[in-house]
Amino acid sequence: MSLKPFANKELKKIIRNFTPNWFTVNMGTGISFLTLFNIRADLFPGELLLGQVIWFVDIFFFVLFSFLFIYRMILFPDTIKPMLQHPVQSMFLGAIPMALVPVLEGFAIFGPSFLGEQAINIALFLWWIDVILAVGVGWLLPYLMSTTQEKHKLENMTAVWLLPIVASEVTASAGGVLAPYFSGETAKTIIIVSYVLWTFSVPLAFSILVILFLRLATHKLPHRAMATTSWLPLGPLGTGSLGMLLLGSATKATYIGIYISQISDFLASFGFITGLLLWGYGLWWYVMAWLFTIKYFNEGLPFNMGWWGFTFPVGVFTAATFQLWRVTDYTIFEILGLIFSFQLIIFWILVFTKTLKGMWSGYLFQAPCLSKETGLPKPLEDCNKVNN
Repeated sequence: MSLKPFANKELKKIIRNFTPNWFTVNMGTGISFLTLFNIRADLFPGELLLGQVIWFVDIFFFVLFSFLFIYRMILFPDTIKPMLQHPVQSMFLGAIPMALVPVLEGFAIFGPSFLGEQAINIALFLWWIDVILAVGVGWLLPYLMSTTQEKHKLENMTAVWLLPIVASEVTASAGGVLAPYFSGETAKTIIIVSYVLWTFSVPLAFSILVILFLRLATHKLPHRAMATTSWLPLGPLGTGSLGMLLLGSATKATYIGIYISQISDFLASFGFITGLLLWGYGLWWYVMAWLFTIKYFNEGLPFNMGWWGFTFPVGVFTAATFQLWRVTDYTIFEILGLIFSFQLIIFWILVFTKTLKGMWSGYLFQAPCLSKETGLPKPLEDCNKVNN
């Protein structure tokens, strides 16, 4: 199929086929600028300026995608039910709150240079919105999976199941970033809510990883259209590790002079131990993901929106690695963090470029839930095919 200019595509057709997996663009782009912020300035002198530029780009795309997604639900309400009933596309609703996290963290990190202290309040406001979204999808999707969605079989299962679950712990890690910017009851509330959000996600994510390993052992690797899901387990493990490390430090600094201060030292130590253990588990999945990916590439791996799975999971695992370096001062964590950062930036440039090409031609605007066929994996393959 010949490429057609994006400008010539019918806008209503694009809106009708706009899917929540587009928010993975924000996830990958957002974690990229946050990773640049983690690199020492003496190693990368332009990291602050470049991070700010990418943050603005991320905000632009988040606003654009939010507008298109909301407009789709208003103009085409008949597409909402098929989207919610689709066993794969519905999972990407979890990408929406995760996409908002880098944006709000950017307001806390970069915002004061442009908006003053008001940027911190904006970050907190967006964080509470994110809490509602993360908890909402974290309850809604498992409920739909258990009641009305079909086609959920062990042989069809992939790590995509993690997406609505992981959203809560991503929000929890953002709470660990924001809490030090506040004091008093505000900081304490952020920390308590974040710990609860962490438990909403990580234990359930562990159970999904167990099922995923069973599925891989009994039914082998999924279809190549879902190849990048091999990287998704790094998401809950990297974010879970990062969340415990950040919340442990924030708790020790916030709870002083009251009862809970007696256990704040324990929570800081517990955060480090838990974070290190989750990081180690993530390292195992990191190597396995590379082995699976090399096998897929040898067999031929066409581009689809799932390629954004190469970015965000690696990014949060990188962030956890850098946080372990700050806590321990072990050079090995800094070296590994830099290696992971290099991988992330290379993947982001590659995927971002291909995505822009797909947006311009219009072939990426195809909603799996609107396919005439409803079985798996056929419509999944059809809706993710590309013309290189």
